[in-house]
Amino acid sequence: MGLLSLVTFIPVFGALIVLLIPRQNEKAVKIVSAVITFIPFVLATYMWGQFNYTMSGINNEAQFQFVQHFKWIPAYNIEYFIGVDGLSFPMVWLTTLLSFLAIIASWNINKAVKGYFALFLLLETGMLGVFVSLDFFLFYIFWEVMLLPMYFLIGIWGGPRREYAAIKFFLYTLLGSVLMLIVMLALYFNVKDPVTGGHTFNMLLMMDQSNHSGWLLGVDVRLWLYILLFIGFAIKVPIFPFHTWLPDAHVEAPTAISVILAGILLKMGTYGLFRLSYPIFPDVAVKTAYMLAVLGVINILYGAFVAMAQKDLKKMVAYSSVSHMGFVLLGMSTFTDAGMNGALFQMFSHGMITAMLFLLVGVIYDRAHHREIDGFGGLAVKMPIFAGVATLAFFAALGLPGMTGFIAEVMVFIGTFSVYRTLTILAVLGIIVTASYILWTVQRVFLGKLNPKYENISEISGRELFTLVPLGILVILFGIYPIPILNLFRASMTHLINLIP
Repeated sequence: MGLLSLVTFIPVFGALIVLLIPRQNEKAVKIVSAVITFIPFVLATYMWGQFNYTMSGINNEAQFQFVQHFKWIPAYNIEYFIGVDGLSFPMVWLTTLLSFLAIIASWNINKAVKGYFALFLLLETGMLGVFVSLDFFLFYIFWEVMLLPMYFLIGIWGGPRREYAAIKFFLYTLLGSVLMLIVMLALYFNVKDPVTGGHTFNMLLMMDQSNHSGWLLGVDVRLWLYILLFIGFAIKVPIFPFHTWLPDAHVEAPTAISVILAGILLKMGTYGLFRLSYPIFPDVAVKTAYMLAVLGVINILYGAFVAMAQKDLKKMVAYSSVSHMGFVLLGMSTFTDAGMNGALFQMFSHGMITAMLFLLVGVIYDRAHHREIDGFGGLAVKMPIFAGVATLAFFAALGLPGMTGFIAEVMVFIGTFSVYRTLTILAVLGIIVTASYILWTVQRVFLGKLNPKYENISEISGRELFTLVPLGILVILFGIYPIPILNLFRASMTHLINLIP
């Protein structure tokens, strides 16, 4: 089995091992799950060391790395085709890191422990499969594999309104999946393999416009297929007005699942646009670019203003994710080098920062058993270490120089200003609003006189610090020296930009 297959499937094999452990041995379940998620992270880190930064991907198999390609269901030309390039590998590495940290953050789960950790491991395989798949059929299977574990993880281990949040998440995501299925079948029946002459799900052949035939060549048809595929991905991002499932899912989900939702699942929407929508329908992508930029600005401003109005700390962080994903949309709408690379960097950066924020909310909820921002006050007196880490995460979220959020946003603005000057100015206002609600939150939670209710509140534990410190280090490290990340996706992004007419 190839290295990339090992990274992808070790978690699901680990889930089977977890299910064989006696139910009463909960500690063994947790330790085994942590070891299992740590192995893909080690392998992915090794792959990073072996990664060829000069190879560009998108529509040529020779330019992908760690490729495995063989027939799976020959009768329908369905293939097991996986590989990574500069677009996908950063998200593969981030997924393995956040999955490991989220498992450690799940140590306080004490309800149906075996089921929780087995489902989490299955979820990790689904997420990794989406990023490595180069066959649309395989991509779709992994996309669906994510749906059921997440539904149960929210619906069983979530908060008081967990059933409502889980069903809402399921229905929204299912709608997007159905629309994606329509596009997948349309492409399959209208894209021919130049070697065999048969229909194909090969995503790289779909990206080659010379392989398109029949009614798929019609401009109107391509527009509608692009719109259907766009909606499928927009729900996952989420783009306004398809965002309403997100706050409910975040608020009710366990801490670790909120980390995965914000850190990885939201990025799958924009990754889908980069991997499928843009290279398969480049002509339509150009025609609809301005609308995408407008939607990005709406996300930035709407998410920021709604976040400011929240009284629940977790819901505030959830809406801040809606706002920050708007920068990804704005950057990718420009088709400029700085804008597109900034969008990808924002995906990676936001994955780390928002994971920190949700982990921090989980820490304080475990002690106070509520998330009301105005119900705290002066916590820095009793929890100085926690307050320091939280301040780092909040400042990273508002784009403080020296941290990854600043690099990402500056790159997006550099790429956007020459293309959409007015929209860029509006988007900058979102940074001001973001700084306002974050500083206001820090003031209400950590500063001022200590709330007497928390006179005996305990400091952050070593286990909780273990999940936060690595992310904090990476946010600062790549904020000061972003070259290792930028080099990862620069060649692939340049090639993608060159495909756009």
